[in-house]
Amino acid sequence: MGVSTGLTEVKVRKATPGDKPYRLADQRGLYLQVQPNGGKYWRYKYRFRQHGRLREKLLALGTYPEITLAVARERHWHAHKMLAEGRDPGFVRRQQKAVERSKAGDTFGAIGADWFATHSEAWSETHRERQERLLNKELVPLFRIPITDVKAPVLLGVIRKIEARGVIETARRSNQIASQIFRHGIALGVTEADPAAQISNALREPKSGHFAATTDPVELGRLLAAFDSYRGTPVVRAALKLTPLLLVRPGELRHMQWADVDWDNAAWIIPGDPTKKIKRDHVVPLAPQSLATLGDLQTLTGNYRWAFPSARSMNRPLSENAVLGAMRRMD
Repeated sequence: MGVSTGLTEVKVRKATPGDKPYRLADQRGLYLQVQPNGGKYWRYKYRFRQHGRLREKLLALGTYPEITLAVARERHWHAHKMLAEGRDPGFVRRQQKAVERSKAGDTFGAIGADWFATHSEAWSETHRERQERLLNKELVPLFRIPITDVKAPVLLGVIRKIEARGVIETARRSNQIASQIFRHGIALGVTEADPAAQISNALREPKSGHFAATTDPVELGRLLAAFDSYRGTPVVRAALKLTPLLLVRPGELRHMQWADVDWDNAAWIIPGDPTKKIKRDHVVPLAPQSLATLGDLQTLTGNYRWAFPSARSMNRPLSENAVLGAMRRMD
């Protein structure tokens, strides 16, 4: 497993933080990410064919100095071997974690982890991230409770606290995930009821109405001029400029990946989403103005997976609040 090229322990130890995150490459996709705050993270960048498309993925291998170069290479070698065998090392890790959690007993958290590991591989990246975020943030208070003890009043109490924050749709989606976990537990034989279905009528209904839109030509012109003159981060500015050019959903734009941009044919290929019964890819033509904006953006984020990465972590896409916050600041 030893190599004669790449990083050395001295190079890793002496790597100093800069103004922006940067990478030190080692071998076959293994690299060290050095953050501005001094954190050093081992990452394995690999490609795995999923749903007929070759997708770029990242596997976290630990932090330095807790994980030395030698240990990082050993973990990388095992992951690379799985890849050669046709297995996704990231998915294998999630399965192993689910099994470990399940050993703690038939808690709601353990059954939820097993549900996620069982179904998430068939989901799109966007859907998987959303479900994982709701599970690990909103339903955490239930994790250590045996699933048979999570009765309707207990679940309703957790969902009502989410509603109290004013995020009614998030509350309903969290209850939907809880329902899927209970039904998963019924299939496994560890519980017999779905309390989430019992409380659905006790939840608040989200307000329905028209989405805000600017239809007046004069006001639209002012809005576009405001986008062009925005002086925030280049990533958010690019997102604002591309929004009226591409006419896609905000979530689709934020999750744009460089691997899906077809520069030769001036098109952005949005992969189909099996979870939404969208089997065909969606082709978004890129006008010269769009290509120019993306070209400028690529000089900043082209080395990362996401075209619009988050300011907090380059391994995650830009948050919805980043763009909304910019628009609010522009009044």
